[in-house]
Amino acid sequence: MKKYFIALDKYTAEPSEELKKEVLQSMSAAYQKIDKAVKRGVLHRNNGARQKSRLAKKLNAVTQAAS
Repeated sequence: MKKYFIALDKYTAEPSEELKKEVLQSMSAAYQKIDKAVKRGVLHRNNGARQKSRLAKKLNAVTQAAS
């Protein structure tokens, strides 16, 4: 998730399509890791859902401000 937040900070500083694509790819990777942790029982499913929601909320806030 740290890579996602770093990519999001870069996109916030200078919005472009390339950086947005990078943010979406890192978000997808973070979702996969969260889902795998939930599947293995490392995280509770509500905790995983909360984390994914937090990631999406940050992206929505940045894209709303960029538009």
